[in-house]
Amino acid sequence: MGKRRRVAERRNKRPAVVAGMIAVVVGGAGFGVYALYGGGAAAEDGASAAAEKKPAVKTGPLSATEVTTAAQTFLTAWQQGKAAQAAAVTDDPAAATALLTGYTKDAHITGVTLTAGTRAGNAGNTVPFSVKGTVTYKKTTKPLTYDSRLTVVRRAKDGKPLVDWHASVVHPDLADGDTLVTGEAGDPPVKALDKHGGELTAKKYPSLATVLDGLREKYGKKAGGTAGVELRVVRGKASKAKKASDKTLLELSEGTPGTVKTTLSPTLQAEAEKLVASRQRASVVLMRASTGEILAVANSNPNFNTAFQGSLAPGSTMKVITSSLLIEKDLASADKAHPCPKYFTYGGWKFQNDDKFEIKGGTFKASFARSCNTAFISQAGELDNDSLTKQAQQVFGLSMNNWSIGVPTFDGSVPVQSAAQMAASLIGQGGVRMNPLNMASVAATVKAGTFHQPYLVAPSVDDRTLATASRTMSSSTLSQLRELMNYTAAYGTAAEAMSGLGPDYGAKTGSAEVDGQEKPNGWFTAYRGDLAAAGVVQQGGHGSDTAGPIVAALLKAGG
Repeated sequence: MGKRRRVAERRNKRPAVVAGMIAVVVGGAGFGVYALYGGGAAAEDGASAAAEKKPAVKTGPLSATEVTTAAQTFLTAWQQGKAAQAAAVTDDPAAATALLTGYTKDAHITGVTLTAGTRAGNAGNTVPFSVKGTVTYKKTTKPLTYDSRLTVVRRAKDGKPLVDWHASVVHPDLADGDTLVTGEAGDPPVKALDKHGGELTAKKYPSLATVLDGLREKYGKKAGGTAGVELRVVRGKASKAKKASDKTLLELSEGTPGTVKTTLSPTLQAEAEKLVASRQRASVVLMRASTGEILAVANSNPNFNTAFQGSLAPGSTMKVITSSLLIEKDLASADKAHPCPKYFTYGGWKFQNDDKFEIKGGTFKASFARSCNTAFISQAGELDNDSLTKQAQQVFGLSMNNWSIGVPTFDGSVPVQSAAQMAASLIGQGGVRMNPLNMASVAATVKAGTFHQPYLVAPSVDDRTLATASRTMSSSTLSQLRELMNYTAAYGTAAEAMSGLGPDYGAKTGSAEVDGQEKPNGWFTAYRGDLAAAGVVQQGGHGSDTAGPIVAALLKAGG
């Protein structure tokens, strides 16, 4: 009887969950972790366990207990400095082990306290948590606090709940492949100045955080400063391919900054910051058309410089470049009749206009002003596959990856394509990719009559050579292109946003469809006097209603 009781007791022992936390058993062999599966039975003692049927793989949504258990097990092991054991609770143990080991070894972060918050997310699978620790390097010590989050997923092969591993779990500023390092800074700090000599800081201008990182990377060793000691994000291969700069997270000892003067206007930068803050996922750039000087750059999300480094389909704002091509090839003329049917099929794709409108007997100017897609698609058969690529490169200075503005940029991409994709490129879809800096430059080229590479730091500072275009538009093409943009600003889709800013102005709206998005990205590019600007509001809808007011207000503020 006593023997049967002891067997039963052994069978009934399970890991206990108290207040959502899993109990862990530490034995001589190390750290044992028990995941809960909501009712799964433990194996019987003896040979009878092997004879049992293999349990079915659990599927379906994760329970609250599963999410909490996986999260707390991971956080507990990480807090205890047990990198391998924490990594075992993730779906990428190798990557997690490397980064968590480096957290202590390379970043010199110790005394870590991790506190889980309330589950969130659509399925309740995301767990936010706070991090408190101490960074110590040689004889210098500073506290470190920040917030992060993790998401729990179910492993397909066995249904086990695991932390979905990404470097951002360790710190939200980390992308996969990045690392944390504490030591003497690779680049001395810089003191960035506006065009009038005032200091530019991320605290005053949040959008400039990534810009300041870029300036430090480019000019830290050239501007005469000396490096301090800091905890920083060191970018990995994938991040470097995206031209992301290293980022300082905590300064343990100050270096001596060098000084770098920029072209930014403090009043216009402040206005740009205010304007993008009024909408989610908005970005804008303002520049001087006659010189290329960048006067303002702002993003709703200060953690990524979409304005300079975004790679997005520009939608109908691309029709500015396409129109210059069609006019040069005598395929369109501002005041001549031009087809704008409801539909046009090319390369096996059926293209249509917004709301399936058509213009009967209208001019090319009318089609441009109303943003008629089929007016451009109908000319695809008259063009070579590389016609648009050459136009973008040779006239507008785009898509050659050779801009040198003083910080990292994406210089636009207009790849050679064929069939339907080539036709889609004519209206800013297909493989075409741009950002507000690129499209502000397009408007500036139309206004100035020739391409001036945008720049944030004057080339005289470091004897840089700015990119140039190999040719300019003919006077007739340029005159007609200005007429198209002026008419659009006065009477077309841009008229409401540009109201009161004329007569020396021009604009083009755009909406770019993106797979998986309910609403398109809204685009707007325009010039007024010697100022040119462009903006995008991702998932905003029509550019006339979203990016348009931002761009117009910034042009107005520029006087």
